[in-house]
Amino acid sequence: MKRAWVVFVVVVVGHMMGVAEGLGVIWGNQAAQNLHPRNIVQMLKDNNITKVKLFDSDAWVVKHFGGTGIEVMLGIPNLHLASLADRYKHAPEWVKANLTRHLHEGGVDINRKRAIFESLQQVQLADNLSRALEHPKGDKRSWLGDKIKATIPQNADVYDSGSKGPSTGDFRPDIRATMKQIVQFLRDNNAPFVVNIYPFLSLSLNPDFPIEFAFFSGGAKPVQDGQITYDNMLDANLDTLVWSLRRANSGNVPIIVGEIGWPTDGDKYATVDLAKKFYDGFFTKISKSKGTPLYKDEIEYYLFGLTDENMKSIAPGDFERHWGVFRYDGQPKFPTGKGMAVGAKNVKYLEKKWCVYANNSEETSEQLSASMEYACTHGDCTALKYGGPCSKLDNSTKVSYAYNMLFQMMYQDVESCDFGGLAKIVTVNASVGNCLFPIALDTDWAWRPGQARPPLLCSPSSCRCSCCWTCDYKKDCVVIFK
Repeated sequence: MKRAWVVFVVVVVGHMMGVAEGLGVIWGNQAAQNLHPRNIVQMLKDNNITKVKLFDSDAWVVKHFGGTGIEVMLGIPNLHLASLADRYKHAPEWVKANLTRHLHEGGVDINRKRAIFESLQQVQLADNLSRALEHPKGDKRSWLGDKIKATIPQNADVYDSGSKGPSTGDFRPDIRATMKQIVQFLRDNNAPFVVNIYPFLSLSLNPDFPIEFAFFSGGAKPVQDGQITYDNMLDANLDTLVWSLRRANSGNVPIIVGEIGWPTDGDKYATVDLAKKFYDGFFTKISKSKGTPLYKDEIEYYLFGLTDENMKSIAPGDFERHWGVFRYDGQPKFPTGKGMAVGAKNVKYLEKKWCVYANNSEETSEQLSASMEYACTHGDCTALKYGGPCSKLDNSTKVSYAYNMLFQMMYQDVESCDFGGLAKIVTVNASVGNCLFPIALDTDWAWRPGQARPPLLCSPSSCRCSCCWTCDYKKDCVVIFK
């Protein structure tokens, strides 16, 4: 099922000496503080993950993957997309500035480039990038097109089969003409179809969805489609895509699952126990390297995501901030069948202090309610909702949790722990049971010499080389198009 709130179309450029097989993860950085790229590299190596997808192409971040053997999927910033699609000459400039600069001995293994844009110019953009990769102007490495391909990933609701089974699958009638144009571009350029599939969303958004069909434990009522029996949503969804590609005369286009995962908080189905159940079954399934009943090749998967992101939009649901297999600081939430339980090492935190409710008997309920609302609006209170461990706190402790989240997201700024005299700073761990009261990460490494500390609560997605750590500021933040 498509994440209905996603309005972007994506272009990916990839290292395609045959479709790479295996497991990758997505490292998103929409968080108040992020782990150092060195921590991320170490985590991936310790957990035997050899592929990572990023959401930008910041040179300073990307260079940390050089010589590591980790394949990297990069992103194109939104502000460049219209120009990339509209004017071909900009595509070679982007390729040179963001791709070929890393292709050297001991450099970065570029797997794919990812571009997000908001119009139906996706085929033009992909075509421009494809031509640029075959003829990168001003660079000696010509004919990159035999290794790097352009593609246009989609969410899974661009095709459906109604209730009749995968064999009736086809692209939706309202977008069928566009989808045929896209998949024929992929076919003609030997590029993969990248699809995002979320069994969790099928379960969460549809009260009639059979819960066991979202997992791989064999407890689901099977779906019979001709001679094929399906006992899980992933196989059925992928084979619906296979039929859709066949009906578009593109049945030979390889398939990659660009996003798949399970959140751990923010919804009645977003729990640690269900996430562990999903991942244990998923890892067991992919370890058999059998593909699906119709698609026999081994499929490349990217887990969404590596760590939690406490500044993501919660318009779709509070679970959006809890997709990580690991917590915000790279520590594991649960052991998985794949063994992805080795947490980040040498993580640096700020001081061991917490902001909590001072329990002042003189405040009014209106003052307390207003302070709580402020803390949750500017911080992150998603863990207080639904059935997670923090949702079981008493009211006073919930206030403390809200205060502390804002305090930590504001880099423990003393002024952020006041709330009209209702809060105080303590040095005793305020965590309660399984409900973690986090401590902010020390991200002083992110501020470059001569740069002012970025504004608090700066969103990485709005980075313009003056606020967020995802830019390498004046040195490496490349603005190609004026």
